[in-house]
Amino acid sequence: MMEETIYLDNNATTKLDSNVLEAMLPYLTDSYANAASNHQFGISVNDAVKEARKKVADLISADPFEIIFTSGATEAINLAIKGVAENYVNKGKHIISVQTEHSAVLDVLKYLEKNGYQITYLPVNTEGLLELKTLRESLRKDTILVTVMFANNEIGVLQPVKDIAKIVRDMGAIFMTDATQAVGKIPIDVNDLGIDLMSLSGHKFYGPKGIGALYVRSKRPNKVSLSPLIHGGGHERGYRSGTLNVPGIVGLGKAAELAFQEMENNSVKIKKLRDHLESELLKIKDTFLNGHKTNRLYNTSNICFKGVDADAIMTGMKNIAVSNGSACTSTRIEPSHVLKALGNSDDDAYSSIRFSLGKFNTENELDITIDKIKGILRYLTNLK
Repeated sequence: MMEETIYLDNNATTKLDSNVLEAMLPYLTDSYANAASNHQFGISVNDAVKEARKKVADLISADPFEIIFTSGATEAINLAIKGVAENYVNKGKHIISVQTEHSAVLDVLKYLEKNGYQITYLPVNTEGLLELKTLRESLRKDTILVTVMFANNEIGVLQPVKDIAKIVRDMGAIFMTDATQAVGKIPIDVNDLGIDLMSLSGHKFYGPKGIGALYVRSKRPNKVSLSPLIHGGGHERGYRSGTLNVPGIVGLGKAAELAFQEMENNSVKIKKLRDHLESELLKIKDTFLNGHKTNRLYNTSNICFKGVDADAIMTGMKNIAVSNGSACTSTRIEPSHVLKALGNSDDDAYSSIRFSLGKFNTENELDITIDKIKGILRYLTNLK
């Protein structure tokens, strides 16, 4: 008899909420018209898109007009960074980011470097936080964009976004944050925080894959204008042409609505589960937590099992899904760039596992996981 899968990799992707699926189904079957068509069927579908746009905007305290639907956070990041780079090139070609950013950001910046842009990659301290003094010293008159991840996907650390935004704005630059891991988990008010551009993805908070959004500030004094990546048809205010993924958009809207309603309860429940898992695993000899102990997402725990290969632990777990890095880079046989940036050795990085919990996890699942890991470590220790 097969063991039931225990899924503890929610930062990679989450299970689709059944309520989201139910909201999507009519737009996969009967309500299939193109949202850009001007007949009654198209108008009806477009109304559903408008409603979803408002729900996404409400989740982050934005205006619906400021939400641009994309295929996910990676596309949103590309549109934001490349869009600023091209549109503000007359002001300068200097961009600032952080060493612990997701590869979706870092790879775009590497691309821009090849095209004559100067990129400053700021370090973090041993807990994964950016030092504000370092940021201030790095800003220049020709800095056009600063992009700093809201919540890190590997260690869950939360950057001081509001403080960063103020520093950036005072220098007249644009502030962008990749909030893929934060949206839907913690309250975000883009106006209060001073965010100009922000990416998000539906599948990180129980919505469908293949749909995301970019928030683009439309209010002065920091109104942002981008050069589009995809041309043809002028959809999404001309920023992202192409027939809209209506089922995905409706699903994203429903996921945003549910996140708004459930956020407080989820945070209490999931944090309690994470703390239980963490407290038991950190009792094991030669283990330690990667990142900040408190200033992080309530669902994320990245633990180093010093001297033990994480792949060996994961192989023994079989029916338990965890991660030893980002899902987008897990095929690379390299130590995590995030854990290395904290000052970890290659060996410690290779010995670390990320546990990322979600609203469908139970305490019983975590107890099974704890027992399984303790058993595997005893076995591996005896082999030495």
